[in-house]
Amino acid sequence: MATSPFLRRVLTGGAALGLAASLVLMASSGASAATEIDGPVKLGTAATYGVLASQAITNTGPTVVNGDLGGPPSSKISGFGGLPNGLVTGTVRTPTEAALAQQDARNAFNVAASLTPSGVDVSDLDNVGTLVPGVYSGGALNLSDNNTLTLNGNAQSTWVFQAASSLVVGTNTRILITGGASSCNVFWQVGSSATIQTSSQFQGTVLARTSVTAVTGATVQGRLIALDAAVTLDTNTITPAQSCPPPTTPTPTVAPSITSGTPTAATTGRPYSYTVTATGTPTPTFTATGLPAGLTIDSTTGVISGTPTATGSSTVTITASNGTGPADTQVVTVRVVAPTPTPTPTPTPTPTPTPTTPVPSPTPTAPAPTPTAGTPAGTTPTDSPTTAGVVSGNGRTPTGTLAFTGSDPTVPLGIAGVLLAAGIGLTVVARRRRAARV
Repeated sequence: MATSPFLRRVLTGGAALGLAASLVLMASSGASAATEIDGPVKLGTAATYGVLASQAITNTGPTVVNGDLGGPPSSKISGFGGLPNGLVTGTVRTPTEAALAQQDARNAFNVAASLTPSGVDVSDLDNVGTLVPGVYSGGALNLSDNNTLTLNGNAQSTWVFQAASSLVVGTNTRILITGGASSCNVFWQVGSSATIQTSSQFQGTVLARTSVTAVTGATVQGRLIALDAAVTLDTNTITPAQSCPPPTTPTPTVAPSITSGTPTAATTGRPYSYTVTATGTPTPTFTATGLPAGLTIDSTTGVISGTPTATGSSTVTITASNGTGPADTQVVTVRVVAPTPTPTPTPTPTPTPTPTTPVPSPTPTAPAPTPTAGTPAGTTPTDSPTTAGVVSGNGRTPTGTLAFTGSDPTVPLGIAGVLLAAGIGLTVVARRRRAARV
């Protein structure tokens, strides 16, 4: 598709500006700390060397190298041969003997450079505080005169410092390793040259792409290795740590992040507890400002607890920190309310049981006496009981009312009445019919 000259000029200018901006960002990128370490740095056969170089090793004064020294041809190694000149307590290696050590050192340089850093700016080593194990990087690393850099870990802890360009350790500086950690596992991977100034106390192995210079009176607990150029010494003491424990993969360092939300409401006069949570490695610790009266926070567990004494709302600032990256801060509102009155329950009346009326037992009926066969009607058998239950003595005449014989005359009399009425009716009808014929 054809474009106008004006449009072509705009596109060209935009591309140039984008390229320039990218270069500026690359050149000014800040230093950072590792979120993940890919593996330890292994020196192989280079571990026995105090000084290893490619082109030359030059010394002035009574330097002592407590380890092997070598790399360049013997004609390029000067200033040694015993006090008052330099002294090598190990072995001065020929180029052939040092070839494998140089290759191992180059592999270690590449491994250290490949580790992934992020998070903490260490270009200015003066103000980074105590550093936990991890990978730290920057464009040019600098520790100013009379300052101390503290590394805190254990015997297996590893620190890797990546300098895209140079490393400068100032006069009278000190690198302090605490917690049982060792200079065995401190590595300075330098993209160009490294300089250790006068009377500084340096720790760790320098793996410089070009040159390394130790100025008058500097001491090194570690190694000075120049891959492509020279090492220059002046009245120094260099002692590579020996019998180092095998390094392990350091725990990833992750800046803290608070994950809990707004604390629940508290009630005056009642115990309260709420846990602030946060992620990060190492485990974060907590502080809180502005808590209501009666409440405190446990710096280790993050538990806010206590018994609040007054109602109201408080603006509380919670901070989680772990020495890696910026601390995380959360501002929340904690409410304290009055207790809700507890209503007095109304007692439930106990129901009165309904009395049960007893059912009367049926009165037993005496069995009717059976009349004796053969007794004529209208006579009372001899010795029959009287109404009083006494039998008369003459055998004929009872002294009381006749006893019930068991026969009821009502039904026969009713039937007889019906038959009589029916007979009278039939007689009347018959007479009327005869009268009608006459």
